Amino acid sequence: MADLQGELTAPAEAGELDQPAPTVSVPAPAPDPHTLLARHPVADGYCGLPETLRTLPWHDLELGETSVESDLPRLRAGGTGALLWALDTAEDRPLTTALEQIDLINNVVARYPEGLRLARSASETADARAHGRIAVVIGPAPAAATGDSLGTLRALHALGLRALTLSGAPWAECERGLTRFGEEVVREMNRLGMVVDLTGASRATAARTLAVSKAPALFTRSGARALNHHPDNVPDDLLAELGERKGLCLVPCSAARTGPELRDVADHLDHVRDVAGPESVGLSGMYDTGDAHPAGLGDAAGYPALIAELQSRGWPEDGLALLTWGNVQRVLRVAEFTARAARRRRGPSTARP
Repeated sequence: MADLQGELTAPAEAGELDQPAPTVSVPAPAPDPHTLLARHPVADGYCGLPETLRTLPWHDLELGETSVESDLPRLRAGGTGALLWALDTAEDRPLTTALEQIDLINNVVARYPEGLRLARSASETADARAHGRIAVVIGPAPAAATGDSLGTLRALHALGLRALTLSGAPWAECERGLTRFGEEVVREMNRLGMVVDLTGASRATAARTLAVSKAPALFTRSGARALNHHPDNVPDDLLAELGERKGLCLVPCSAARTGPELRDVADHLDHVRDVAGPESVGLSGMYDTGDAHPAGLGDAAGYPALIAELQSRGWPEDGLALLTWGNVQRVLRVAEFTARAARRRRGPSTARP
């Protein structure tokens, strides 16, 4: 018994009591969607407000406008920090309607100075966000608005246009993808700092543009064709090439392009991220374009629900930060860097079709 008692009361070995208790690293909890979007707001790649507001002589975006899907209260509720406002031009007078919509954008932004701020560069986009405003970037516009004139392209750029959609232009839909003039359009856009939008472009046009352009290109409203065969969606081989070129596919909240449910949009985001990479995927609401939207994403206030779905699928905060804000900001910034370098090498092009 004495021996047993001695074993039970034997002193600890020297230094044994000085050893620190093992530490267990506990990962920080993921921020809730609203907190995450406050840190990393959505840069929405396609908004149809310019054309929608042309049909609404009376509207109030600050108080809430039932006739639109992206008024200021819903944009704030959805965590939107920047919007590309698309120009929808008439077939018979594309330049005139483009100019009218640019004029309307300037007037709308001036009317809501506490909510909106026009941005012509990545730094102005970041500055708008820092001051609690939603940055408005003009574009994309259809290539028809240029009238196949590089001088008109430069004039539109001077008025604030920052993205141009190539599909439908005669110089962008040939057997080899781009004519020699089409290649010159892309080079001039690089020199100006305008972003190329390849939505709806043929496979040949997209591939040739990616080869010619020194700056990243965008698909402003395209999902994965492997999941949905909409003609504007991107096949996997082109997604992989886009990722190699550090371009960007902005997945739309569109029932026709992605599917009728919120989870369908998340499926497309997963797929584009897996094929093109986390630096080549972004978001495009396509609000106020007339498109039907997936359940749960009926207006601009729905982004927190989409972020929650992606968090449930294991998306980390840094990946979500790229998705919402970082990737669009990078593309805008690289377009500007490319333009500075190009302007040192060449002046304005005088090429004609």
